[in-house]
Amino acid sequence: MIKQTVQTANAPQAIGTYSQAIRVRTGGDTVYLSGQIGLDPNTMQMVEGIDAQIRQVFANLQAVAAASGGDLGDIVKLNIFLTDLENFALVNEIMAKHFVQPYPARAAVGVKALPRGALVEMDAIMIVQG
Repeated sequence: MIKQTVQTANAPQAIGTYSQAIRVRTGGDTVYLSGQIGLDPNTMQMVEGIDAQIRQVFANLQAVAAASGGDLGDIVKLNIFLTDLENFALVNEIMAKHFVQPYPARAAVGVKALPRGALVEMDAIMIVQG
């Protein structure tokens, strides 16, 4: 897979850990990762606090990515849903520990509520080599 950052001065520059767009040239498979919330897979209980939930979401996404034959670095599109957009900077901080450039394309959306009282949910699209 070859990931190429698409960047234009005719649209706002990225202001965080994302790219304006990612062009993917691949002979691989597209994998759609369902939304993950901060559930601990061992206890099926929500972890406490936004920091722990963000970290658990990335761990859950990594587990599903690995089961699909990939890892977080294969994600080309990430959607983030937050019940409080004040936590967006924390998402960026933690995300920077899991991704390197070129960052995936990304959307972040403020929502009223999420399943099981979650504070954050993320889903993703990744490309894995077959």
